[in-house]
Amino acid sequence: MQTKHFEFWPRLTKSLTIPETSLYDNLQVSAARYPEQEAIYYYGNSLTYRQLKDEVDSMAGYLQHHLKVSSGEKVLLFMQNSPQFVIGYYAILRVGAVVVPINPMLKSNELDFYIKDCEITNGIVGQELLPEVEPLLETTTLEHLVVAAYSDYKGEHFEGIPPEVAAPGKRFENPNYYEWNDITAANLQPQDLTTGADDLAVLPYTSGTTGLPKGCMHTNRTVQANTIGAHFWARATPHSRSLMTLPLFHVTGMVNSMHMPIYSGSTMVIMTRWNREMAQRLIREQQCTHWVTISTMLVDFLANPELKAEDVASLIGISGGGAAFPKALGEKLYTLTGLEFTEGYGLSETIAQSHFNPPERPKMQCLGIPSFDVDSRIIDPVDHREKGPGEIGEIVVNGPQVMRGYYNRPEENESAFIEKDGKLFFRTGDIGRYDEEGYFFIVDRVKRMINASGYNVWPTEVESQLYHHEAVEQACVVGIPHPRKGEEIKAFIILNKKYEGEISEEEIIEWAKHQMAAYKYPRVVEFRKEFPTTASGKILWRKLQEEEMEKFEDTKK
Repeated sequence: MQTKHFEFWPRLTKSLTIPETSLYDNLQVSAARYPEQEAIYYYGNSLTYRQLKDEVDSMAGYLQHHLKVSSGEKVLLFMQNSPQFVIGYYAILRVGAVVVPINPMLKSNELDFYIKDCEITNGIVGQELLPEVEPLLETTTLEHLVVAAYSDYKGEHFEGIPPEVAAPGKRFENPNYYEWNDITAANLQPQDLTTGADDLAVLPYTSGTTGLPKGCMHTNRTVQANTIGAHFWARATPHSRSLMTLPLFHVTGMVNSMHMPIYSGSTMVIMTRWNREMAQRLIREQQCTHWVTISTMLVDFLANPELKAEDVASLIGISGGGAAFPKALGEKLYTLTGLEFTEGYGLSETIAQSHFNPPERPKMQCLGIPSFDVDSRIIDPVDHREKGPGEIGEIVVNGPQVMRGYYNRPEENESAFIEKDGKLFFRTGDIGRYDEEGYFFIVDRVKRMINASGYNVWPTEVESQLYHHEAVEQACVVGIPHPRKGEEIKAFIILNKKYEGEISEEEIIEWAKHQMAAYKYPRVVEFRKEFPTTASGKILWRKLQEEEMEKFEDTKK
């Protein structure tokens, strides 16, 4: 284990003791300590911690007594960011069941896989998503649906809300649909809590970019490791106010925007849909102090011509990850707020962060240093030999937040871990390096490497260079088919507004020639207005690559 990074560790202990309690206990403690503290602010309406716990318990009682949800049972949570997502999540935990949080952008044919993989019987869903769920009541194990209307929790006179939040609640004739307000009004109380630290709590699924999605088995203990780690790293207090813009089904939003505020007894300012003007308004009006986001959201936020320094003066920390954050925008952010975007790194398998940038000494376009009690190394992906500073290899992680394994995937579990020095390390599949100070940097995904005329090219490295051009707002580099070379390097670029129509693709290529080795610079550049992204904001590079493959096949016909 390399310890060079300890020289730059914040004024915190380097190790944490993980609670022997469940995630639900965090809510119970905060409700007992701060019963009248605002837990949730949602478009003009508030819930105190007392109210939040009461609603969680009422939902849990109904799940347990009426729907017969049992300990260890997998329960679907299929909705957008909302108070009901938080209540539903903690109610599932309260009965000792397992949360299966699924991307609300999925369609019926995609959702079918998850329900069958977990043999799900009960689900909690947003009413706007019912058209995608209804067909599965006939073709899967799914039987009962708790249906939520987000409008039940909004303020009466708050303007600019998304249409899903404005839509009034519907009444249903289907006996297998259970309306949210009827459930909370029933006020059924759950049985005694028997959940332990090592009981399964949540099954977040990987994105499936390299095959079928896999459920990552996380216990209360593994989630608690990152929950309290995030709490101390962020210096959160009961008076902190976290802007929630990342989707809660995704591990980064789940841990940093929901679990962490609940652990610290602070306030969650919830946004159902991303909107940069609404984010600006909420930060200013609600005096938000913490914002965990992704670089693509922050890029859009900073592109708002109406944004002023006083709008974001309350912020004491902006952190996140997802993609490289352009250096020029980092400078703009610092000028505007006096804050640096502190990037981190993690995966569904590590329930968000395994690496953090120290708030007092972050590096740009850097994963940071290993988190509390994390041993992270760089190994050769083939012979598993450990690499030294500056050498490129696969990032592997041992730490208290690492999953217990993939659900129902025994063969993949064997290949996902490697033993070194008596420790079990998770193989991330990401190619990276660390510098002489112990800071980690990503190079690329193992499967994303481009073989250009026999040279290995990592797209992320090329993207990082492209961000040095002042006209480049976002960049995504992929390998495209070439009849002679095998693969060619292509860059998709979103231009900064003031450069649209002022610069050509050829000029970008010519500039790139002088910035990187001859085998690395993109031979093809295409300007785009937007990129396809996941719900968590990550650029879908594979989709862009597939489009190029289809074009190539068409030319051969």
